[in-house]
Amino acid sequence: MKQKLVIAMLFMIGLALPQIVDAQAKIGLNIGDKAPEIAEKTANGKELKLSSLKGEMVLIDFWASWCGPCRRENPTVVDAYKKFKDEKFKDAKGFTVYSVSLDKSKDAWLKAIEDDNLVWENHVSDLNGWSAKFAAVYGVRSIPANFLIDGNGIIVAKNLRGPALEAALKSMLK
Repeated sequence: MKQKLVIAMLFMIGLALPQIVDAQAKIGLNIGDKAPEIAEKTANGKELKLSSLKGEMVLIDFWASWCGPCRRENPTVVDAYKKFKDEKFKDAKGFTVYSVSLDKSKDAWLKAIEDDNLVWENHVSDLNGWSAKFAAVYGVRSIPANFLIDGNGIIVAKNLRGPALEAALKSMLK
């Protein structure tokens, strides 16, 4: 009986998966698509729009203070930021990070920013955890998740981890 139930559930998941992938494709999350706008609050309550970074290469980085894999990836993102922040790219000048936190605790979020030396200024969160509005807009179902966009706001790469982030940035240098 349990085996039939498991098989039925796997079959249903298999039927749903193409619809989930298709839904992401329809909302413009593929390489070559314009990244959806994000307008979210910073730690001091001011709204920061992703579009305000137009002209720069931007890594939209979804993460949280409680996420072990995110915290282990943060040194890679910091290194990339420091190495490429003043570089010229084919379709952008400079590199920055737009961090979108899925935290619920403002204190934990701010402590992680400090502890991990996330020195860029673009940190936002609605403090709604997995119910974060822009995680839903971007179809984020696990973290860390990221989208690299060029100076025109076009997605040029997704889910870059470890050395893949630096390699992608190097490949786009002028």
